[in-house]
Amino acid sequence: MRIQLGTTFTYQMHQPTPMIMLLNVHHSRVGMLERPDHLHSIPAVPITSYRDSFGNWCSRLVAPPGQFVLTTETVIQDSGEPDPVDMNAWQTPVEDLPPDVLMYMLGSRYCETDKLSDFAWQQFGNTPLGWARVQAICDFVHNHITFGYQHSRATRTAAEALQEGRGVCRDYTHLAVALCRCMNIPTRYCTGYLSDIGKPLPHPPGDFAAWMEVYLSGRWQTFDPRNNTPMIGRILIATGRDAADVPLTHTFGPNELTGFEVITEEIAG
Repeated sequence: MRIQLGTTFTYQMHQPTPMIMLLNVHHSRVGMLERPDHLHSIPAVPITSYRDSFGNWCSRLVAPPGQFVLTTETVIQDSGEPDPVDMNAWQTPVEDLPPDVLMYMLGSRYCETDKLSDFAWQQFGNTPLGWARVQAICDFVHNHITFGYQHSRATRTAAEALQEGRGVCRDYTHLAVALCRCMNIPTRYCTGYLSDIGKPLPHPPGDFAAWMEVYLSGRWQTFDPRNNTPMIGRILIATGRDAADVPLTHTFGPNELTGFEVITEEIAG
């Protein structure tokens, strides 16, 4: 399956403004790109790149005053298969976890494990270990939160999502991530492209989405508490502890986002 990917951000800048962007496909999928997903700007400015502490590919620049546009576009080869499911995936005891996954057991900016630990153990302490426990957490979060773009709030935490019972995909993910960590399951936050490929037409416009990867059976495995079903054409951009680590764009100064478009759709060939 061939999937066209791309995005356009249009800003109105009031002054020269430094920016950091995470808009390139994750290194684990780069080998499947038909062409590099280079980041371009209008007007053109120098862009430099680096890898952050999580291994994500980041770009940085200084946007000039006035209208400023960022774009990226590519085509990726995808298996066309839904997210894999492994009901027999097992949970690694804490004392046997690799050192590099231990940070994903801890609380973070949006995932307050200290506030949610008692609730998590009361709710999920009797569930089977491994995949079944993570799925029980996803089922709970999926049913507990009511989705709506009008409910979006950039500062909502996992504990607040539990209390308010509403939000968008990042809120589903933050709550599920926090609950998994409370149950001693390493879990990291993911952001990337996600469409409705494989679902009946017509599809809504493409979008970015949040989901999570859970460390089971010695590897990272995908769970999506917002959709709570295997999806086709999920394309990872970045991973981190929570949304604070992986903003698609980060601006260091006042500005207005005046346009935003995402393309993620199957194409012939």
